[in-house]
Amino acid sequence: MQDGKTPREPTEEASDGETAINADELVVGYPGAGEPVVDGETLAVPEGEVTALIGPNGSGKSTLLKGLANRLEPEDGRVLLDGRRVDSFGSKELARKLGRLSQQNTAPDTISVEELVERGRYPHRGFFESGTDADEAAVDDAIAMAGVEHLRDREVGTLSGGQTQLVWIAMALAQDTDVLLLDEPTTFLDPHHQLEVMQVVETLRDESETTVVVVLHDIAQAARYADHVVALEGGSVYAAGPPETVVTSQLLADVFEIEAAVSTTEHGLQITLLRPLHDEDQK
Repeated sequence: MQDGKTPREPTEEASDGETAINADELVVGYPGAGEPVVDGETLAVPEGEVTALIGPNGSGKSTLLKGLANRLEPEDGRVLLDGRRVDSFGSKELARKLGRLSQQNTAPDTISVEELVERGRYPHRGFFESGTDADEAAVDDAIAMAGVEHLRDREVGTLSGGQTQLVWIAMALAQDTDVLLLDEPTTFLDPHHQLEVMQVVETLRDESETTVVVVLHDIAQAARYADHVVALEGGSVYAAGPPETVVTSQLLADVFEIEAAVSTTEHGLQITLLRPLHDEDQK
């Protein structure tokens, strides 16, 4: 790694358009862990676009996502959702505006796909209220968008890993929020299901103008599908902006410690990983 790296100011990249989420001098960590994971970072998430968070293991991607979703209470700084502090929302009120799908999701094996997707409607119901026509339509739309109509009556415990992930995404879609946060939705999936998940993300942006923030390990996926890329290194925002300006050979060397060739093709950026770099290579 190089010392004295200067992160780019992310707000400059999003200043030309509206922002859905703004993090100002955000400090986020875990109780009893000592130093915060994310320490004083500022971030602007463009409205109606796909923002990908990339970085090596331990760089703070998932922690930052939890901070944006108010799942971790900031030690300092603030997160604004549509100009309002995210911690000022009630839990159901926030769940009507912002959805989050974590890495670990559990449900009874015997629950049906349709029943699981219906759980995404809880923010829109009173405690004793039954489903409405609007709830049913939202569930139908979510199942169709996620491409799991053929699984509708199956028990969740009978599905493959890729199928299960698509069903969880359908549940998040049924929540019908303006902003959706996805934490590593393609990890451990085969290429077919990875492409299906990312196509859902594209459809969300293009057809419903949903703002999506997605944590990705696959740099090529981020370069291809995201409008805005945020690269994290050591809990800090190293660079933020369009994929063409962020995903460079120099950044891959500095942040990921890999030598790679980056070229532009008709399908977007192509990234060819060549070899790992070590301390002696960085001097």
